[in-house]
Amino acid sequence: MERKANRAIIRKILLTEWDPIGVSDIPEAQDEYDAYADTVFGMLANQTASVDAIAQYLFKIATEHMRLSYPELTARCDKAARAVAALQSDR
Repeated sequence: MERKANRAIIRKILLTEWDPIGVSDIPEAQDEYDAYADTVFGMLANQTASVDAIAQYLFKIATEHMRLSYPELTARCDKAARAVAALQSDR
C-alpha cells in the first residue's frame, strides 16, 4: 500500500463519509481527522482491518473521544469503514 497516496485517500474518506463533527466544508479543518487516518492506515497496512474493526474504531472515537451521539453516527461509521476497507482489495 503506497503510504502517501492511500493516507490521502483515507483522509478524504474520513472527511466526506465519516465527518462526525461536520467540518468537511471548512478549509482550515481539512486536517481535523489526520490522527485517525493514520491509525486506520496502520490497520490496513498491517492487514488487521475488517470493515467491522474500522467501523468500531471510528464509532469509539466519535462516541468516547468526541462524546457524540446522534442517529446517523453508526451509519456514517459503517459507510466510511466500507470505503476504507475497499482499499485493501484495490492492492
